[in-house]
Order: sequence, then structure tokens, then C-alpha cells
Amino acid sequence: MWIGIDDTDSPAGGCTTWVLSELLREARAVGIDLIGEPRLVRLNPNVPWKTRGNAALGARFGRGAGPRRRIGEIDGQPVWSHARGGPLGPAAADAWIDRAWRVVIRSSRVGAPGTDPALVASPRRLSASLYWAAVREVVPVERARTEVHARGATVRTLGDDRGIVGAAAAIAWAGAHPTWELLAYRSEDRIGRPRTVNAASVRRAARRQPGLFLCEDPRTRRLLVAPHTACPILFGLRGVSPEAPLRARPAIRSEPVDRWVLFRTNQGTGDHLVDRPFTGFAPYTAGRWRGTVGSVPEIRSGGHVAFSVVDQDGVAVPCIAFEPTKTLPRVARGLLPGDRIRVWGSRASDPTVRLEGLEILALAPRTARAHPPRCPSCGTSTGSLGRQRGYRCARCHRRWPPEAARREGTRTSLRVGSYHPTPSARRHLAPRGPEP
Repeated sequence: MWIGIDDTDSPAGGCTTWVLSELLREARAVGIDLIGEPRLVRLNPNVPWKTRGNAALGARFGRGAGPRRRIGEIDGQPVWSHARGGPLGPAAADAWIDRAWRVVIRSSRVGAPGTDPALVASPRRLSASLYWAAVREVVPVERARTEVHARGATVRTLGDDRGIVGAAAAIAWAGAHPTWELLAYRSEDRIGRPRTVNAASVRRAARRQPGLFLCEDPRTRRLLVAPHTACPILFGLRGVSPEAPLRARPAIRSEPVDRWVLFRTNQGTGDHLVDRPFTGFAPYTAGRWRGTVGSVPEIRSGGHVAFSVVDQDGVAVPCIAFEPTKTLPRVARGLLPGDRIRVWGSRASDPTVRLEGLEILALAPRTARAHPPRCPSCGTSTGSLGRQRGYRCARCHRRWPPEAARREGTRTSLRVGSYHPTPSARRHLAPRGPEP
């Protein structure tokens, strides 16, 4: 039995991952097993009604079989993940759905503006096409509802039904090329107070476990493992394998950890990006484009840099590199018309692409500038005698033809290759670039 949940938090607090941990605790209490790893699935980051990271959660429950491994701890007791398992009986499945829904309602920010909890329970994983639509497009609620009903799924909602999309998409994700995140939670009485996470211990863990990523922004010295909102998360360790965060967790010095859970995620995968023509690029979606720089970059107020890219159909794509991404505006300032690049990013209601990264494919030749030659006798710079008339030394009166001019190309520090935002400005789904 797959359970997907979404829309349980609010901008003021709460966390859907914590609600899922409450489901894990309830399942353990009633003798229902977790099959596989719980899933933290990031969806289209551009939808205007998201709270924070636009994450939905999913997990599979049943009667566990085969090997098991520890993927969390709640109330001082281990949370086990079974490699495989069998289904719950019909009566047990119905009872579990009712119980799970009560847990979701009890654990959600019910009553807060924009908080409309949704639960989808399905006997089988939903079609992967629903996940790809939810991570790349704006999915109508009716499309998700049609999909879940066609698969015999049960739906529970409170308030707006939009959460059905995320809850169903969390079940639809196939779990391919994943990353992992271990989330440690604080006790409820500490929520809203400053977090205590020792930065030096995080840095040591990152050095000792190279499988961790996005632990710190070296440019700002800002820790990226701890959120800055009034939510129950204390810190999160992201890894390219499940072992890295599991090994690093005991080394993190912090305030007391109330519970922790390891999630399989789609973070750092770039799943929201797809090659597409600019024509038909819908609002609140993302994409990738190849083309040539079509205009001289314009530095705007605040340090943002705007320029255009002309795609293969001759359509000019307006782009902007925002200053907080640090790397991208620096690179954009050095671009010239004719440079061949690939860009990726997203748009809101207006057509401008907010850059999430760019790749320089080839640099156009920089214009060579002519400089008067220096006189070998005097060492002084010669003077021009006029257009195509050559040069003359004012001291010794020697002359040189026009071909004697020194030519220097316009200097640029740009190199062919990919450029990513500084770590603190990257989205959860953004493709993982090299660690600075």
C-alpha cells in the first residue's frame, strides 16, 4: 500500500517530512512495516502556490519480508526498512488508510492559510508520467484525480484539493538516479527558537564523507544543512549514497535530536529541466536552450545581468542572472554576441528566463585592438600619422608602416564549461554542479 501526502505545512511553519515521520511512528505502533525507503519528492519549483520547497512525501507499507535496515529513529526506537514485503489484507488496508488520515490531520497546520492536506493511498505505484508532469509542468487537479481513480486509489482531502497532485506524484516517482537526505528533527518545545548546530562538526563530516554535498557555501561560510524557518527540522545531510549521511550523522554536534529519518529523494537531479523550444514555453515552467548570445549583457540595479539568447529557430530568449547566484552574473558580464552557450532556468508569468545555470560551448573571437608600436631606440610609444599612414617616433623621427601595430585581443577570463550558482542560491532540484 503506497501512501502519498502533501500540503500539510504553511509558510509560517510545519513540515510534511515530519508528518511522514509521524506516519512511520504510527505504522510501527500498529505492526505495519515500511517497505523500501520513504520518499521526499520535490516537484515543480515554479508554481506560485508552493509554501517553501514544494516537496511531497510518499512511502510504501505492508508486511515486511527479507532483509531490513535501519533508516531512522523515533522515540528512541529504530525505524526499519524492509527490502520487500507483502500486501495488507483488505480490512487492514482500509483501517490503515483511516488511521493514516487521522495522523495527517493531527500533524498538519490545519486552519493556516493555504494549508489543505491531501492523502492518496494506492495499492500500486502510479504512472511515472504523472511525476514527470508534476515536476515540469502545472498539472490540473482533475488530471491527477483521473489518474488516481483509474488506478483504484483512495483520496482524502481537507479544503482545496490541489494537494492531490503532489501526493499522487510522490507515489508516481520511480526513484531513479536518486540522492538521499537524512533529516534530524528537534523537539517540539524548541521550535521557533534559534537552532544549535556546530559548524565545525559539519565541516569535518563533509571532509570525511565525500559523498555528502551542499553542506556549506564556502563563499559566504553559510551552513546549508540547517533551515532558517520555524519548522521542526534541525539539520539535513544530503548524500549521493545512503551511507554517507548515515555515517556522518553521529559526528554532527547539535542540540538534542528528537528523531531522524533517511529519505530517498530526487534532489540534485535536474528532473524539472527539459530541452524545449522557446515558443510555447509556458508560465511557471523550466527548460534548457542552446543558442548564441544575441545582445551585449546589461548590468542592472542590484548587480543583476540581463542578456538575450537566440535559439535555433531565431527566437530571442530574454535571460537574467540574479546577483545572489554570484557565479552566473559574473560569467554573464563577460559574454559577447556570438558566443555559443546553453542555458537552463525557469520563468514566472513574464517570459524572462531566470537562470539556474549556463554552459559556454564556444566563445566568439574577441575583437583585436591595434596599439602603436614602441620605438626600439627610445622605448616610447609612437604616434599615428593618420589612417593607414603608419606611425612615427616623436623623438628620433623613425617611421613604421601600419602593419607594425601591436594587436591584443579583448581579455576574458571565461572558459568553455558549465557554471552553477553559488551553493546557497541553488534550488533543491538543480543539477548538482562541482563542489567549490
